[in-house]
Order: sequence, then C-alpha cells, then structure tokens
Amino acid sequence: MEESSVYFEVPIFTSGELEEATNNFASSNELGDGGFGTVYSGKLRDGREVAVKRLYEHSYRRVKQFMNEVEILTRLRHKNLVSLYGCTSRHSRELLLVYEYISNGTVADHIHSQRANSSPTLPWQIRMNIAIETATALTYLHASEIIHRDVKTKNILLEENFGVKVADFGLSRLFPDDVSHISTAPQGTPGYVDPEYYQCFQLTEKSDVYSFGVVLIELISSKPAVDISRERHEICLANFAINKIRKCAHGELIDPTLGFESDSEIRRMTTSVAELAFQCLQQDKEIRPSMNEVLEELKAIVRYENAVNKSVDADEGEDALVPSPMNNDKVQLLKNMRLTHSPVS
Repeated sequence: MEESSVYFEVPIFTSGELEEATNNFASSNELGDGGFGTVYSGKLRDGREVAVKRLYEHSYRRVKQFMNEVEILTRLRHKNLVSLYGCTSRHSRELLLVYEYISNGTVADHIHSQRANSSPTLPWQIRMNIAIETATALTYLHASEIIHRDVKTKNILLEENFGVKVADFGLSRLFPDDVSHISTAPQGTPGYVDPEYYQCFQLTEKSDVYSFGVVLIELISSKPAVDISRERHEICLANFAINKIRKCAHGELIDPTLGFESDSEIRRMTTSVAELAFQCLQQDKEIRPSMNEVLEELKAIVRYENAVNKSVDADEGEDALVPSPMNNDKVQLLKNMRLTHSPVS
C-alpha cells in the first residue's frame, strides 16, 4: 500500500498490489459480475481475504460511481453492511474497490442458482432472519440519509452463519432530510425498480421499500424477480405476487418446500410476510410503509409466532387469542384497489 496515502479516509492500494492479490484477476478467482464491474476474490500481503471489484471502464460516469461508493461506505458502520478496506486512486489506470470477503455467496445464489438446485432448500427460519437483517441495514441507511437504489437478492451477501451483509453502493444517493424526493433518471435492476420512480423520475426512500418488497417475495416464493416464461403481465414477480395475494392464493405463490402445507407456523408466517410485501409493492409510494415500519412488522411477525407457540404449550395444543401483527383492514382495502401493472425495468 502506498505510504500514508488515503482517499475519503480509506487506504489507497496500487493496481499492482491488487493484481498480485487476485493472481492477475484470474478467471478462477472470479466471484461474479454485474452492471458495473466484475468481483474477484483475493488475498492481501497482510493475509486478509478480500473481494476486489474491477470496474469495466475508466469513464467519467464510472469515476463518479466509484467516488460515490467510496464516499458512502466511509460514512457508514453497521454489522449488516459490507466493509470497504480501500481502493485505488481515481487517477490510476484501473478503478478497483477492495471489500471484506463474504464467503457464502448471495441470497440469489441460495434460492435461484445451481447452488440452490444442488443443495437443500434454505430453511424458512434462515430466510426470515435474512429479511430482518436486510431490513435492519436499509433502516440504518435511511436514517443516515442514504437511498441504496439497487436493493436485490444479488446484492445481499451471506456469511457462513447466514448473517447478512448488504453490498453494492455504486448507485446509492445521499438524500437530504429537507427534500421530499430527488429528481433523477431511473437506474436499478429490472424487476426491482419502483414503478413510480420509473414513471415520474422521483427517487425517494420508498423506492428502496418497493425493491425490498420484491426481495420478500423472492424469499417466500424462491422465484426470480423477472421470468419471461411466466404470463405476459406476470413476467415481473411483483405483478405475479400482487395477483396471487389479491386473490388470497398464497399457496400458488409460496414455495411448497418451505413447509407451507405441512407446518401451520410457517404457513402463518409466510402468509404474513406476503401481506407485508403486498404493502411494500403498492404503486403509490405514499401508501407503502417506511423501512422502519417494515422492520418492526417483520419483528412483530416473529414475536406473534413465539407468543402463539407459548400459548399452545400452555394450553396443551389449543391456540390462544394472540393479536395478529398485520393490519388486515388496511391490507384488505389495498386488495380492493384497482391493480396497475409494474414495468419490468
């Protein structure tokens, strides 16, 4: 590392150091790629295992995204956000970002990819914890006046114990607390982009809420956010889910391997999460809950199940009257509203 060289208070690495760490960006070290760059595993001279993001091009736009991610990650410290160890200089021949290495892949890997097909289904309890920890991270971001803008299962990394690390802040925006929205061209990933942001070019914290709603649906259904094999108006998972939830056809949405039919506790929890996701996916951003409200609702669903289980134990198998965490009147009102299909991107 260059002596006493820092940028936005993070260490500056040379391109040579990171070429050495990644075996010259060997294909065998490749962890994945996205819209802005490829990520490689590596090992620094001090023994630390790292993930190195190599941006595709050295253009003005890429430099801006590079600087944006560095600036935002240096402002943040949270157990559910990936840590930035350093970067190359913005004037170097390549734009490289160095993160802590998260060893267990992404949520998408575990529910959509070949890994998901070759290993047992990710249990519901782990999926629920992923939802809560991701919501905790996003709540922290919003409290820090930051909108992630690219919330998706590919950007939720998992530790060996399935703890969550939210990643990829290249599109994130600082959001001053004295404005209602930021006017900006829509960016993000098809299937996750807030339709109101897409149509009106107005970015708000509720845009992240919409994207997180899609993540919740992925967690309960194991279906991808976009699938061209589905019916035309259901290619987008959000539309598919809204149609099923509106008809109370939860069994046609929720992954049967999670135990929806065989386990009453899982059926109650997954149904409650589906109803919460339904609120997040509303076309009108004003109707959606805040990220903090979503987090509290997820925690309430868990508390409710714990209370039910204790009541069952106390009453020798009979369910006691425990108040449901969901605002069913509000959900029913939303279901009766006219459905507007979301764009794929």
